[in-house]
Amino acid sequence: MALYEHVFLARQDVSSQQVEALVEQYKGVIEANGGKVGRIEHWGLKSLTYRINKNRKAHYALMDIDAPAPAVKEMERQMRFNEDILRFMTIAVEAHEEGPSAMLQKRDRDDRPRGGDRDRGDRGPRRPREDRE
Repeated sequence: MALYEHVFLARQDVSSQQVEALVEQYKGVIEANGGKVGRIEHWGLKSLTYRINKNRKAHYALMDIDAPAPAVKEMERQMRFNEDILRFMTIAVEAHEEGPSAMLQKRDRDDRPRGGDRDRGDRGPRRPREDRE
């Protein structure tokens, strides 16, 4: 069986519980067709770069899939008919990543405190402006 990473965007006005129900629905489709779903990540409600069907935000979700191609095709076919799904993308991969995805790592990095408490390292204090050239 082939390995896939699948990301979909759900409308902004659906709840997190409804997004989880969508994930479970499509997980059932994959499993019914002889595949299995590994890691599932909910990236939350994020702003879109451009509006899609009058939506400025969307719920993002990632699924790692180990399934035959017909199972993935059937899941994508069902997603086309669901009005809660704005976009989806499935990519074939050599191996699934271990640990959190880059999006979750970014969220962890963004949660760190910012501002004046940054460590300047061993650069020392800044010189006055007239001393710099």
